[in-house]
Amino acid sequence: MTTQHYDVIIVGAGLSGIGAAWHLQNQCPDKSYAILEGRATMGGTWDLFRYPGIRSDSDMHTLGYNFKPWLNAKAIADGPSIRDYIRETAAENRIEQRIHYNRKVSGAHWDSPSARWLLQTQHSDGNSEEEYSCNFLMMCAGYYSYEGGYKPDIPGRDTFAGDWIYPQEWPEALDYSGKKVVIIGSGATAVTLLPAMAEQASHVTMLQRTPTYMASKPAVDKLANLLRKILPEKWAYALTRFKNTSMQQILYHRTRTKPEQVKKLILDRVREQMGPDYDIDTHFTPDYNPWDQRLCLVPDNDLFTTVKSGKADVVTDHIEQITAQGIQLRSGEFLPADIIVCATGLNMVVMGELELSVDGEPVDLAKTWSYKGLMTTAVPNLVSTFGYINASWTLRADLTAEWCCRLLNHMSSIGAQQVVPTLRDGEESMSARPWIDDFSAGYMQREMHRFPRQGDHEPWVNPQDYGKDKKMFRTGPLEDGALVFSSPAERNTKAA
Repeated sequence: MTTQHYDVIIVGAGLSGIGAAWHLQNQCPDKSYAILEGRATMGGTWDLFRYPGIRSDSDMHTLGYNFKPWLNAKAIADGPSIRDYIRETAAENRIEQRIHYNRKVSGAHWDSPSARWLLQTQHSDGNSEEEYSCNFLMMCAGYYSYEGGYKPDIPGRDTFAGDWIYPQEWPEALDYSGKKVVIIGSGATAVTLLPAMAEQASHVTMLQRTPTYMASKPAVDKLANLLRKILPEKWAYALTRFKNTSMQQILYHRTRTKPEQVKKLILDRVREQMGPDYDIDTHFTPDYNPWDQRLCLVPDNDLFTTVKSGKADVVTDHIEQITAQGIQLRSGEFLPADIIVCATGLNMVVMGELELSVDGEPVDLAKTWSYKGLMTTAVPNLVSTFGYINASWTLRADLTAEWCCRLLNHMSSIGAQQVVPTLRDGEESMSARPWIDDFSAGYMQREMHRFPRQGDHEPWVNPQDYGKDKKMFRTGPLEDGALVFSSPAERNTKAA
């Protein structure tokens, strides 16, 4: 079996992977690289999900790349528009020719004597394998399993006579016109599906066990569009991006310091939309503080407007049993359904579900420490991209790629072939925290025990704070005593 070698391999051709490739080309032009993508097309999330109304829940002036202005009038964009933006970025910068499609990475094995990663890939046909090697690995595979979403065991599921749909596996030919639809869930997917499906369905019900905070926002950023008329595109984009990231951070910090104030603000706006007679306490008031879980975006008040129209409703209850005709609730109410959409969330995974080993020893990431939320102790020459849970994903993806390029250039300048985060003297006893702290969403809580631990001081932290990250990634020292640089391949050559 022939092994294809590159200086850097990027795993994943989604929003993060294409962005990482741009930064690598521009900041490390001497490095050869390839992108390994498990599917037949680029786009990641924005190509995989095809359910009605699929859109961003962040504005595209912050979800877009820091190097490519978002020029569409709508700031809250639909999935196809985002997919086109990613593809356009790849085409403009000749990135697509570096993508190896249908190459799902199943294993990554580090060899210290050669200072290389050996990657095992499985072709999508299931019948062929290929090997790749690289000196540095950039994981941009996202945070959830592409094999399927979270599928809870719901009593009576198999007795339902209608269509049972998972958003991640949406059937292209599904006809829901004139049908009664029940959406199980109250997250971003359910909130998107309700107004979109209500346009054709006879009625749509969003069934939730507990409410989620809903934040309304215009789909069009009027100031951004005005700035683009009077300023160069890059200036207008930079100003809008600064405005929006600042507002995101201010809101998030206010939820940490004055949660009741933010809670009142959010619920007052919902009350304005739904009117004084609607039961806001039952259907839109969670029992946790804002941003203890992610807020759901309601662009142009579409969900509120649809519910008020009578074409949809929100039911807060527990499922007793699925029957052939619908859902029996614990309260005694029955929801008739022709279609049930199980929008119960994602299956979160660590580093694209690949098998990791270092010098023949399997790596248990749960026993490692996170370095700045992008590397981990005991694992050399690997940077993993994970965006923000409290702001737009790409803000952190861009910073991660920038930092990785800084690191690669530094290694070249000092002649180092290997870098591995290593605890300094006395740090073995530091307090451990979850890799994502202070966030109670179920999809994260189910899997957080598998992630690296976070420490109690830099650089062993994952602050999820754009302001802190900018300083830590862009100006923080690389020679900090925690990153240990070496050249094992060179030593091995001399010894031979």
